[in-house]
Amino acid sequence: MVVSTLLSVTATILHSLINIYIWVVIIASLLSFVRPDPSNAIVQILCRLTEPTLNKAKQLAPFLVFNGIDLSPLAVILVLKFFDLSAVQLMFNYAQG
Repeated sequence: MVVSTLLSVTATILHSLINIYIWVVIIASLLSFVRPDPSNAIVQILCRLTEPTLNKAKQLAPFLVFNGIDLSPLAVILVLKFFDLSAVQLMFNYAQG
């Protein structure tokens, strides 16, 4: 009973964190189209949160930059959603059963 509750809470928190980070990646990639002020605190936070992940995605798959279009945010979002729909849902199902 206690283990299933802790597992369910962990899965819920992980699901929420994944969704928040997906939105951070989306907002940061949309901001890259308008060239915001780099000294803005919000822009700096978004860059610090997303750049390490996006740079790692570009290193692992260099074909993500195609004709000047950077597809690494899309790849990161797809990997996060895959993890959310597989591992987190597996945790939910294990906690319920």
